[in-house]
Amino acid sequence: QVQLVESGGGLVQAGGSLRLSCAASGRTFSSYPMGWFRQAPGKEREFVAASSWSAGRSYVADSVKGRFAISRDNAKNTVYLQMNSLKPEDTAVYYCAARSRPGVVTNLEYDYWGQGTQVTVSS
Repeated sequence: QVQLVESGGGLVQAGGSLRLSCAASGRTFSSYPMGWFRQAPGKEREFVAASSWSAGRSYVADSVKGRFAISRDNAKNTVYLQMNSLKPEDTAVYYCAARSRPGVVTNLEYDYWGQGTQVTVSS
């Protein structure tokens, strides 16, 4: 069993920054990808960013490119999402996800999901 716990969400003004953290426990996938997704009210869950643990490959959605960055601390089994220059349209519940299969993907084909953390950006 894998547990993913997100933290770091909150309320921030437009132009501000937040850093989300996702701590993985239980079975860990030292060479498998982890990702961040978000879901705004009334919208489908969408890809934000993903990274492999060991190969150094990462992907970021076009909508957040240049503003968001994914990183990880393998020793802590933790992945981060640094969010800068936040906009009201970034308001959503942000989810951390882990794959038990190799290959970084930008779709929803992840095997484990966290409970989500709310990010609200005020204008």
